[in-house]
This record gives sequence, structure tokens and C-alpha cells, in this order.
Amino acid sequence: MAKVGRFKSDAARETYLRAYEAMAELWPVPAVLADVPTPFGSTHVRRSGSGDGTPLVLLAGVLGSSLHWHQVVEGLAQDRAVHALDTIGAAGRSVQTAPLAGDADYGVWFAAVLDGLGLNRAHVVGESSGAWHATLVGLHAADRVASVSLIEPNGVIARTPWRALLKMIRFGGDTTDEGWRRMGEWLTPGVTMTDAERATAKAAQGYRIAAGWARPLKDAELESFAPPLLTVYGGASVLSEPLTAQRRLAERLPTAEVEIYPGSGHGVRGQVPDLVTARVVEFVARHDVG
Repeated sequence: MAKVGRFKSDAARETYLRAYEAMAELWPVPAVLADVPTPFGSTHVRRSGSGDGTPLVLLAGVLGSSLHWHQVVEGLAQDRAVHALDTIGAAGRSVQTAPLAGDADYGVWFAAVLDGLGLNRAHVVGESSGAWHATLVGLHAADRVASVSLIEPNGVIARTPWRALLKMIRFGGDTTDEGWRRMGEWLTPGVTMTDAERATAKAAQGYRIAAGWARPLKDAELESFAPPLLTVYGGASVLSEPLTAQRRLAERLPTAEVEIYPGSGHGVRGQVPDLVTARVVEFVARHDVG
């Protein structure tokens, strides 16, 4: 049965919002905030940048939010408006009031957000679990999407190894600082979270997520994927099986572009932010809507 995401308690909400506001201080450029009504509740949007380029929408991964993109937003917003979303059904300032009952509802949600922002089409960039939501948008709201860029789309193109899932579950049960440190060394080597990022991620565990988890696309779904697609992987990722994903894309969606950064892990965007930003900027520029 589809669920509505919510904080576990008022105290959990207050703790999270305090951490969220502290993390907002990391946002490096001016931002305009908005709360956009949709059939599933209000969606919080943080807009930065301007220009003639087709707007860009950012979807963060689990325990992340619109603020997750602070490290790369300036580079992404050089010649276009960038709209970073707090995904409905995940921790953030969005407030879910109705369940997303199926995959297609993500397309409905995304279209409603664009309508509320006065946008006809947009590029979409998603990372980790946000890559799954970006994929659903590309499948079910293709007419509103200029392109889709997926950063470490674990479990979307190739299955996440069971051993990695089991290890994630084990790490998830240890919320101590030492537990977080060990998980980071395994999952996102080379990436060091700021105190504000760590506090917000920890506080996000006080939210009951209803944003849905990734599953491997069926062959027919992959073959019918209409928007231009870029996938970005860390070559040493423990979650995404980048070489398996690359082979499958070559077979099922040969127009897709694949970028693999050797030695980088699941946190490739944080590990080599300038390289990933430049690759996404180049890709979206080639697919701007006239």
C-alpha cells in the first residue's frame, strides 16, 4: 500500500529543520525559494542562476535535499536557471499529503512542479536514489524533459549486488559517528562530509521515507526511453556495477552516453565535482530546447 512520507515525531521535524537551516548557509549563490502545490503536496524549490539555457531540475539521493547540490550549483547555473527540489516523500521542506501510488505518478508530480514554476520543459539531473526518480520522470513525463543525467544510478540500469545491500543494512543500524565514518570510507571514499551535511543527513533518519526505491529497468522500458540520456559512474562504485550498466546500455539504448571516472566511488560527484559538473554542463548544452 502506498504511503505518505512524514517525520516520526514533532521533535524529529524540529531537529531536522534546524540542521537544514544550518546547512543552507553552505549555498554559495543567491537563491529564490518557493513552495509549489502538486496533487501530492507542496514541493519546496530552491532556484539559482539565470540565462537563456533550458532550465535544470536537480533531484537528490536518500537523506539528501535541495541543499545537497551546494557544491556544484554555481557551475551548473552559469547560463541557465537551476531548480533544486526537495523530493516529495523524502526529508526536506516539501510536505507530502497524498501517496504516489505508482511509477507514473512521478511524472504527474514533476509536470505539476514545472507547471507551478511556469516552465514548459527542463533538463533533469538525479543522483543515487534521485537518479531513480529522474528515470521515472524521463519515462512518464518525457514531453516535459529536455534530457536526463543520472549520477550513480544504483539499481536502475544494473542490479545492486546483494552483498552491497546487506552491508548498507548493517551500516544503517549503526548511527554512531564511528559507524558513519566506516560507512563513508566504504561507500564514498575520498569524500568528507562537512559537519552541517552530516548533521542534516543524520536528522533525515527521523523521516519515514515514501519516495520509492530503485529497481532495474525492464528491457522494454530502457529501449523506449525517449529523452537524451547521460549516465555518470564512479569506476570503483560498490553499488552501481558500472561496466555491467555500460554493456546493457550499449545493447538496449545505444544512444545513451556513459561516463565512468576510474577510482571514484558512489560519491563521484563529491569526489571529482569539477569533472562531473563540466560533463553535465556540456551534455545539457547540446540538448537545449530552442
